Amino acid sequence: MTVITVAIASDHAGVALKDVLAGELRALGHEVLDLGTKGTGSVDYPDFGHALAEAMAAGRAERGVAVCGTGIGISIAVNRHAGVRAAVCHDATSARLAREHNDANVLALGQRLIGEEVAKECLRVFMATDFAGGRHAGRVAKLG
Repeated sequence: MTVITVAIASDHAGVALKDVLAGELRALGHEVLDLGTKGTGSVDYPDFGHALAEAMAAGRAERGVAVCGTGIGISIAVNRHAGVRAAVCHDATSARLAREHNDANVLALGQRLIGEEVAKECLRVFMATDFAGGRHAGRVAKLG
């Protein structure tokens, strides 16, 4: 596996899982750009989703991991940025297909919806899976 820099961000509802996943990324040999939040005090998920997308757009990270309570809110914030494709995943199959078919470059997870082991499995699969291209490439191009 190629070592890359992965930006990771969460709101207060995802900070514990974010920290677990940052450790998993490091264990896989990747560089981690932790964009916060650092604690459980209430913060706004759009701020952290935008920071993640901006880091990727600036070339500071090749992939991203976004975590909030459900993964939905922060993925919406991330997806407002050109060239960034966040996919909310709930299992290894959705993580694999997000990479293979949609060329997702941000994995979005919900701390309130999945456990740590499932989240780590999603992360490992997401990081190890390449975009299939082929018939999917034209579809992804239509995403803008």
